[in-house]
Amino acid sequence: MTTPKIAEFFERILKELYQNIYQLFGGSLDDQKLTLAHIGLSILSSGIKIIILLLLVGFIYWFLVYTVKTVRKLFGLPYRYARIARATLRYLWFMTSLLAVMSQIGITDNTVTATAKAATWAGFYYVLWALSGQMVSSVLKHYDLNASIEQLLKNLLLVIILALAFATVMAKFGFDIFSIVAGLGIAGLAVGWASQSTLANFIAGIVILVEQSFQVGDWIRLGEKEGRVVKISLRATQILDRDNIIIIIPNSTVASSEVVNLTSKKMIRFDVKTRIGLHADITAARSAIIKTLQKDEVVLKHPAPLATVADIGESGVHLIVRFWVAPLSVARIPIIKENINEKIKRALDEAGIEVPFPYMRLIMTEDGDQAQRFKFEDDEQKI
Repeated sequence: MTTPKIAEFFERILKELYQNIYQLFGGSLDDQKLTLAHIGLSILSSGIKIIILLLLVGFIYWFLVYTVKTVRKLFGLPYRYARIARATLRYLWFMTSLLAVMSQIGITDNTVTATAKAATWAGFYYVLWALSGQMVSSVLKHYDLNASIEQLLKNLLLVIILALAFATVMAKFGFDIFSIVAGLGIAGLAVGWASQSTLANFIAGIVILVEQSFQVGDWIRLGEKEGRVVKISLRATQILDRDNIIIIIPNSTVASSEVVNLTSKKMIRFDVKTRIGLHADITAARSAIIKTLQKDEVVLKHPAPLATVADIGESGVHLIVRFWVAPLSVARIPIIKENINEKIKRALDEAGIEVPFPYMRLIMTEDGDQAQRFKFEDDEQKI
């Protein structure tokens, strides 16, 4: 390619650019005056018109906002209504300014009309979303459902309304909505097939939130894992164990497993085991144990703690001590049991009741008239 042809190529590009800019700002190709001066005058003229229109629209917006403030103060209306009115006026101001600018820079009337219709429908769907959100909150509050279900329903409504708004707006600009929906449907099937586990967790999360077998703040046991529920999302459930470690469990695993909710009621019962000697006074031992538990701040007074005989072994009487605690104490139950065991041991010692350990007694006789007794004590003491 020679140098003259290259220069001609760039000149043609610049000429087309001049024409586009000139037409953009309201110029006509019939006058055949595409000089820089005419383009500058056209841009200046259109700019002045745009500024005047924007100032006029801005003044109207300011006046309406001032009127809303005055009416709210005059009639003592809640601030929420004023905020909704201001948000509506702000949206109208933005769309009116956009349409004013579009009408002055050479945008066709059909495009401006389509934009106005699309903006109207977008505003309608926004109002629909705001009203539906308030309705969902009122209904869930009436039926005393938790905030997780409320957030889930609001998210689902938001997705549906966004899809409808997108389809409506695209239709106003001449797009074939049916083709777009069909394409999205095929893509959705492919994505759903590739993420079956995610979909299973999503459905299980909905089931967990709807059934409310446990909520955020409950202490649950799931297999060998135990902890306080800190978050229930659509993919997984998070629990905080006693070691301050977050355990994230997929919802599909939670939904298909046996879950024990330890804090679903106002109190929960635990037990510890102890032993006394075969010849010890059971009544005195029970009295000492009950008095000790009644002094413990964690143990509930009603229902009262109990100490009963579980079985009688070879080296002592096995007692089982049952007591009730509040749900807030469940997280510390291992330490509570350890402290109760220590207090029971001290109470039995103070009462002079023997806590036995395994031993064996061997009796041997010599000549039938004299016996010697030997006692072999086990090295390991079991309490």
